[in-house]
Amino acid sequence: MSNIVPATPDSIGHAGELIATGRLVAFPTETVYGLGADATQGRAVAAIFAAKGRPSINPLIVHVADMRQAEAHAVFDSRAEELATRFWPGPLTLILKRRANSPVSELATAGLESIAIRIPSHPVARALLSAAGRPIAAPSANRSGRVSATTAIHVAEELGTRVDLILAAGKSPLGLESTILDLSGDHPVVLRPGAVTAADLAEVIEGLGIGDGNPDRPNAPGQLRRHYSPETRLRLNAAMADPGEALLAFGPDPFAGRLAVSKLNLSATGDLNEAAANLFAMLRTLDAGGHHSIAVMPVPEVGLGIAINDRLRRAAAPVGDDATGSGNG
Repeated sequence: MSNIVPATPDSIGHAGELIATGRLVAFPTETVYGLGADATQGRAVAAIFAAKGRPSINPLIVHVADMRQAEAHAVFDSRAEELATRFWPGPLTLILKRRANSPVSELATAGLESIAIRIPSHPVARALLSAAGRPIAAPSANRSGRVSATTAIHVAEELGTRVDLILAAGKSPLGLESTILDLSGDHPVVLRPGAVTAADLAEVIEGLGIGDGNPDRPNAPGQLRRHYSPETRLRLNAAMADPGEALLAFGPDPFAGRLAVSKLNLSATGDLNEAAANLFAMLRTLDAGGHHSIAVMPVPEVGLGIAINDRLRRAAAPVGDDATGSGNG
């Protein structure tokens, strides 16, 4: 764990220097921990794919410090400008047409004419972007297809010495990856739900659609069928745990866990924000317990519950259900 350091001004400055020289740095965002590299250096971006074991057809999100930097890489129409004003810095990724003169590596955008971009709100992420002085490509800091990392320890367990430095700053507050909205075409489409909900977006733009994208040729992270997956099989929408199962509960469960070997509750009070923040950490804990399966109680398909259920459905997809392999972002 010697590559974990507290996020201080000195360590963030050092991390910025590492990014500038093509090295890998894991850092906290408000969503999950990211595995960052200089988005303009093809070799550095390739190191992200190698460290994660991520398929190169799966594009990365490019994190930038401010709108000036964002507009250097992406074409903003009136819709994008309104959304950026409302939700940035924050957990919204926009897929926009890429500027022809953007120096971002084509490997980061998987050779597409679009770019996935956002301005994070976490103070450490923002300080690192400032220290590095360049856009940072950063998928989630875990092995491809595995449960996303929401603490520095999770990153170390997943990637070990494949990452040069891990900036530690506690638990990621939101616990789920950013919402992804595709604005590269005429009609806006939510490709991955997150903390910025479709209802939030509909307050700003009209004609919003919901889609899964193309898992065989994704134009954004989070579209592969099997994703965010523990080693242990998940059984979704379980009324109660079967004998020998672990239970991932939601809300009051006086009887649901009586046969469970072990159980954790995403939120005993049914708070979706608490459940989202706990999801990946609790999946990791139960996955390490050696159970033959994990029963997951239903989560309401409303608000943030839509994003939680998206992650759970992909996590529960059968092995081999993805022709291109798995990857996080």
